[in-house]
Amino acid sequence: MKNLRRDSRARDTAGYCGSPPLVVLSALLLVLAYLALFPAMVPAGASATGGLEGRVIDAATGQSVVAAEVSAQGAGPRAMTGDDGRYRLDGLPPGTWKVKCRAAGYETEVRSSVKVFTGGRTTVDFALEPVYESSDQASETHQIHSLPRAQKRKPVVGGQHRSPPLRIPMPIGEAPPPPFNTESYDPIHENPFESALDAPLSTFSIDVDTASYANMRRFIEKEHRLPPIDAVRIEELINYFSYDYPDPDGPHPFSVVTEVSVAPWNPNHRLVHIGLQGKRVETAELPPNNLVFLLDVSGSMNSPAKLPLLKAAFRLLVENLRAQDRVAIVVYAGAAGLVLPPTPGNEKDTIFRAIDGLAAGGSTAGGAGIRLAYEVARRNFRAEANNRVILATDGDFNIGPSSDAEMVRLIEGQRDGGIFLSVLGFGTGNYKDSKMERLADHGNGTASYIDSILEAKKVLVSEMGGILLTIAKDVKIQVEFNPVRVKGYRLIGYENRLLRNQDFSDDTKDAGELGAGHSVTVLYEIVPAGSDEKLAGVDELKYQESRLSAAATASGELLTVKLRYKTPDSDTSKLVSVPLEDEHILLDATSADFRFAAAVAEFGMLLRDSDLKGNASYESVLSRAGAALAGDGGGYRAEFLELVEQARLLEGASGPS
Repeated sequence: MKNLRRDSRARDTAGYCGSPPLVVLSALLLVLAYLALFPAMVPAGASATGGLEGRVIDAATGQSVVAAEVSAQGAGPRAMTGDDGRYRLDGLPPGTWKVKCRAAGYETEVRSSVKVFTGGRTTVDFALEPVYESSDQASETHQIHSLPRAQKRKPVVGGQHRSPPLRIPMPIGEAPPPPFNTESYDPIHENPFESALDAPLSTFSIDVDTASYANMRRFIEKEHRLPPIDAVRIEELINYFSYDYPDPDGPHPFSVVTEVSVAPWNPNHRLVHIGLQGKRVETAELPPNNLVFLLDVSGSMNSPAKLPLLKAAFRLLVENLRAQDRVAIVVYAGAAGLVLPPTPGNEKDTIFRAIDGLAAGGSTAGGAGIRLAYEVARRNFRAEANNRVILATDGDFNIGPSSDAEMVRLIEGQRDGGIFLSVLGFGTGNYKDSKMERLADHGNGTASYIDSILEAKKVLVSEMGGILLTIAKDVKIQVEFNPVRVKGYRLIGYENRLLRNQDFSDDTKDAGELGAGHSVTVLYEIVPAGSDEKLAGVDELKYQESRLSAAATASGELLTVKLRYKTPDSDTSKLVSVPLEDEHILLDATSADFRFAAAVAEFGMLLRDSDLKGNASYESVLSRAGAALAGDGGGYRAEFLELVEQARLLEGASGPS
């Protein structure tokens, strides 16, 4: 049998060798047929690369870790976790990788031998161990603010220099204190209807802050409850969104548009829409920046939604800085310290190392921190640059031995000297909304609330020009109503921005700033002349009487919008005047901007349970806003619809009050 099998194999081999052309041709045809079929075996859209996905959590608490960075060693792409702790990393060639996950305040975790396959994603989850630094380790860095400048810079690899990171200690074995809520909001007393005959002027400062909207979203989306009524500033809800206003084309750095139609929540009233659009400036065209990041690293910042998110947010800002920009970093906790002297914006690795080295712990010496930040900004002041301190904190900003009045005088003095202050709020539980807004107001800056990495991108990347470049300062609006056409009016929102009428033409009175690309939207609700509606008024005067001028009677104007502003380098204001007639346009014929802004205002009145909300309802907000989504490039208007629906469900679930 052995011999027979051997003979058979010999005959097969001999036959194969004896007919090479036929056999080779057959094999080649089989290969070509296989290759022809192969594309059909690959799903449409499949890539020659693969990827990773997963979730990153805190090993101690099981909570999601926000803004953790996941990367594959030696590969270009990297990913960052969102609010749910999840990430997705695509674009990796197939093979075996070493994958690293790092986040501020946690031990870095590395996974070896992670296999990546073509066209798919491998799931890799991480549970990061939190790191608390002992008091001994940080004892020297507490005193860094008192060291001579030369001693604060030490050599590192490659001949570069950077400041040693200031770490504020969390004693080993000491758990963070139990959570409690000390959030505070200034009371808001809604603007009432005013008589156009008794009080024909309405005067206020513009407001481009957006903190209230993001904070409101935090309550609804993350805490699943409606916000406190005083946390809802309707003008900040409206101004959170961008609108399709025309760019300025005249001598002024902003355009002005007006529109009027029926008030959706009260068909017997009219609604006036006033819009300002600041000149847009590309990032590359911005003047140089002299920035000081003033970062809160106190113990209250020891939370995934605070310091880790803060670090990730400022990394986004640093990514867009240029060689002509300068950044310094000052931190404060139990002490204030300079952790990064002024550094060119293109030395990103140096700046990133300083940011990544921050840790939370200690008390809150905010007063010392802001003094040091201004000192650094003043020492490096550049007349041609945007000189600004950017404060990032959870709002628990204790000023120490100084009084609030003294701190306000300090901020105003620096403002008048050309150094502005912007404020970014983070976190929950002890957020001091009222204090954050006041600091920004006195510092000629904006107040924003960062509740997610996407909001950080909106504020610090998409709208960076508005934060970093002021195109008009002390911008005031005064509206004069024609009593022949208007019986009464009320300004919707802006309660804490009201000015005396005589302040409008007083150039010594401070008002709000308009940044590059910023828009401002103002709504007035009007009671038409001839209405039987009763308005609060004053008793008949004994010594004088009100008379309407012939010009008022002859005019078809409903009102006149007047604006005063100063250019950034001037102390003398300029006047802009725009009259408005009511052409009785139907609500459905108004612009998408008019209808959407009206829907946002109506939503704000519902959240505040306003006495003046008329027949407002969540259903009408959803219907009107849903029909006005045009130009929603960032998806913010669509997100608004989701918030309204969630608020509607939450209010229904809470039952009658």
